Amino acid sequence: MSETQDPVFQIQRVYLKEASLEQPNSPSILLEKEQPTVDIQLGVNAQPVADGIYEVSVTATVQTKIKDKTVFLVEATQSGIFEVRNLPQDQMGPIMGIACPQIVYPYLRGNVADMIQRAGFPPVHLSEINFQAMFEQQQAAQTADAPAIMTQ
Repeated sequence: MSETQDPVFQIQRVYLKEASLEQPNSPSILLEKEQPTVDIQLGVNAQPVADGIYEVSVTATVQTKIKDKTVFLVEATQSGIFEVRNLPQDQMGPIMGIACPQIVYPYLRGNVADMIQRAGFPPVHLSEINFQAMFEQQQAAQTADAPAIMTQ
């Protein structure tokens, strides 16, 4: 009889790690009639914090501009602490890059929309993200970069 242990995947905590909102050109920019452009950037980061315990963070940067002037800039990082044990190593990447961000992201969406609305702006709703496609793109980019590193 082999001594295999059951896989463990548990959420320990989800929390807002960092959030900032800047309105560097207020109040004059608020008088502009032109519609601002919106730029949204997302990132995912995972790191071990203890044996079998990982922090996975999703970061959003939302910047709105009118011409070259910033209306507002929001940066927020939502994190989760996850217990992950007894999983094959080849499953850890998808867990850290897909499953955990899918759990954390809805909290980030709510916090960003709330922060923008409380600042007096119409809410900016972050769209749904396909973390599997995002993960696969990152994997493909890393694979494409690998041959360039080889030396002769």
